[in-house]
Amino acid sequence: MPGKFIHDIDPIIFEVGGVCLWWYGLSYTLGFLETFLWLKRTRHRTGLTLGQAYTLTLAVGLGLLIGARMVEVIFYEWPYFSTHPGRIPDLWLGGMASHGVLFGSLIAMWLFSRVSRKSFLVIADALAIPGAFMMGMGRICNFIDGQIVGSVTNVWWAVQFPDVDGFRHPVVLYDGLKNFLLIPILFVVRQRSRKPGMVMAHFIFWYGFLRVFVDLIRDYPTRILGIPTGQNLNIFMTLLGGGLIVWFSKNGKEQSVSELAERVQHFSSPIPPERLWGKRILLAAIMLFSLTIPSDSTQDIPARYGKRHAGLHYSLWYPQIETPAPSIISIPIEPERK
Repeated sequence: MPGKFIHDIDPIIFEVGGVCLWWYGLSYTLGFLETFLWLKRTRHRTGLTLGQAYTLTLAVGLGLLIGARMVEVIFYEWPYFSTHPGRIPDLWLGGMASHGVLFGSLIAMWLFSRVSRKSFLVIADALAIPGAFMMGMGRICNFIDGQIVGSVTNVWWAVQFPDVDGFRHPVVLYDGLKNFLLIPILFVVRQRSRKPGMVMAHFIFWYGFLRVFVDLIRDYPTRILGIPTGQNLNIFMTLLGGGLIVWFSKNGKEQSVSELAERVQHFSSPIPPERLWGKRILLAAIMLFSLTIPSDSTQDIPARYGKRHAGLHYSLWYPQIETPAPSIISIPIEPERK
């Protein structure tokens, strides 16, 4: 039987000009690439042109980064950012919330559908599967960074993480496995239902519902009304997704063969290659910037990761900062009980 694992993995892929490129950031980069390739491959279902596939990927990428940051700022680190608002754009110091990834992506899809006059439900269904892939990759890279830990345990696969005492459940790997398991579930829903919105609804429900059980053994530093912060969001997603499944089952209108055929006619609209270069450059820039994002909350990078990556030093990019204490906006917080 394998022994317990001592986590000492270098979270940094390499440095370029004093800027670290992180395994965690790579999960965003791969997710954006997968999103674009998936949209390109499934244009016959959505009716998107190649240019619109680029535009939607860009919109989701920006919405995702902004949403993940704002949920982190508001729900997890507000006491710090309320006194250090200039640090809010500094994604390279950490601080991205997974629930914000989902909310930001949904808002971006809604805005895109409004501007392009496409069906929001069709777009959301199309992006559910690559979304599950991105969330799964993100959790694997969370583990590589050594962040997000579970409760103390004696199981043989327990992990000694760098910044906490005791052997812990690798809860972030459990959550990653859950996210990857969503993919076959969503494929089944996609094959069995032609009602727009059903794939999205199942994604929201299963993501929140299964994560409720995973987070029972997660060590959360913050609470809202006595409940771990993430669990409040998990419960909300479970209720929302379940309600949407019931609603679409009873009221959803199946797509007709003619509607699908109409999309097939539009998706192949030719676009001069030169008109796509600007979007290609923007997408490449977002993917490269994402590589600079480390896992977990805002942090003093050299102090936290210096032992696992030799040569880290303070700079304008990585200043010496007081590590923010986890807290929450002005809602009664129940202290963590040992």
